[in-house]
Amino acid sequence: MKRRIVLEWIRIVAGLFVFAFGVHLTIFANIGLAPWDCLGMGISRHTPLNYGLSMTLMAVIILGIDLLLKERIGFGTIIDALLTGNFVQLFNDINPLPLNESLWAGILIMLAGFAFMALGMAIYMKSEQCCGPRDALLVGLGKRMPKIPIGIVEIMLWAVVLLAGWLLGGPVGIGTIISTFGAGIVMQLVYNIIHFEPRNMKHRDVKEITQILISKETT
Repeated sequence: MKRRIVLEWIRIVAGLFVFAFGVHLTIFANIGLAPWDCLGMGISRHTPLNYGLSMTLMAVIILGIDLLLKERIGFGTIIDALLTGNFVQLFNDINPLPLNESLWAGILIMLAGFAFMALGMAIYMKSEQCCGPRDALLVGLGKRMPKIPIGIVEIMLWAVVLLAGWLLGGPVGIGTIISTFGAGIVMQLVYNIIHFEPRNMKHRDVKEITQILISKETT
């Protein structure tokens, strides 16, 4: 069982690596960013931090909010907070190509990015060690606004994040609109193709995994 958990951690890292490549493609598309990425880029323009470190700092802060909201936190949540932004920065740094300047090419690149993001999330979530910090935040806010549909709560959250990112100078454009409405559609298409249903996952939090790791069982 302990060996299985270690393999699951490797799966999480691999999934986040694929997911980060997808995020990099949405940035490389150069037609506007999704709300959270817009905020991360905006923060990087006003601090010594690059995009990767800005996203990591933001993820850690959100992780703290999740804890205050008493949401379930898994090792997957923690690994996501620490690695994803830095993986994206790695791809941004090593990409030898000039930034895209074509709108139509940018749309295709962004859609490809959504596909990689969905695939990475599927790989990551199959470890069943809880969701990322931002998803946990959405769930936590949704629980505290039970009369408001979760989709509306998400739109409200994204609107606040996008406004903050725009005020900080983050890139906003047609890609922002495509991200808001298109990412979920592409994700569902990818999940249909690979026959993955995230609602069937039975997540285990840090406490459950820790109990397994400190147990005497070695299989």
